[in-house]
Amino acid sequence: MAALTDDVKAFVVQALACFDTPTQVANAVKEEFGLEITRMQVSTYDPTKFMGRNLSKKWREIFEATRKAFLEDQASIPIANQNFRLRALNNLYQNAATRGNAALAAQLLEQAAKESGGVFTNRREMTGKDGAPLIQTKSAQEMTDDELAAYIGASGARTLDTPQG
Repeated sequence: MAALTDDVKAFVVQALACFDTPTQVANAVKEEFGLEITRMQVSTYDPTKFMGRNLSKKWREIFEATRKAFLEDQASIPIANQNFRLRALNNLYQNAATRGNAALAAQLLEQAAKESGGVFTNRREMTGKDGAPLIQTKSAQEMTDDELAAYIGASGARTLDTPQG
């Protein structure tokens, strides 16, 4: 194993904290510092892995601080922003339209529509007929007699004071 300077160790620890794979880190070290290191050697600097269980307190603290900052700072990753993605799709669309690639232009338009329409989110709107909520939001004490009768009639022979199960 190659002996690493503190600069290289810090680079490795911070890259691993940002969820880079050992292979990615080893390649980045070769490119950045001109050092050839193995994936196994890189793995010894990841305290979340078995190989990094003996990592010193100094490097463990740097890892944890970097990981925390990375997870909290989504704004530093442009592609995580919807406006950035729409702008990039717009640029690609203009290129495709200028070159006469109608099929790609149509795909990009569809992608942009899905992106701006919220297709790629976990948010779901749950409504019933005419936009009414699917889940009853009033308790039995808050309902009028007519609402209670309608609720009981709509849900079958259920009674409010008898637990279902």
